[in-house]
Amino acid sequence: MSIRLEQVIEVSATPEEVWRFIADPEQRAKYISVVEDYTVDGDRSATWEISLPIPVINRTITVETEDVERREPEFVKFVGRSKAVRVVGEHELTPTETGTRLTNTFTVEGRIPGVERFFKKNLEAEFENLRDGLDAYLDGE
Repeated sequence: MSIRLEQVIEVSATPEEVWRFIADPEQRAKYISVVEDYTVDGDRSATWEISLPIPVINRTITVETEDVERREPEFVKFVGRSKAVRVVGEHELTPTETGTRLTNTFTVEGRIPGVERFFKKNLEAEFENLRDGLDAYLDGE
């Protein structure tokens, strides 16, 4: 079983500006609250160490992420794999009259009891963290 959640946001920046943030594996990792540490392995991959507050997990989980599709500056799709979870993230950028519409879609498949329940409960907050990170990036922080 998996969960899928989508968020659409509008920002007053060009797709190229939003692309520089959303297509960067470091930026994506930096704003996800369960990522305790990460290593960027190249311009299309990163390794995340995530910590989930689930009783059956008492250590961090290594998640190998990789961009599997890129169409600059309109779409990036990444896949994260581990023994505990599989994550697919898609970011679609659409130009608007006032900037960019960013559609974020995440699908999480838990391989350990409680993983999907955690993300179902917390994925909206993770989207907000990503939005805050994008806003800070665009503001030059």
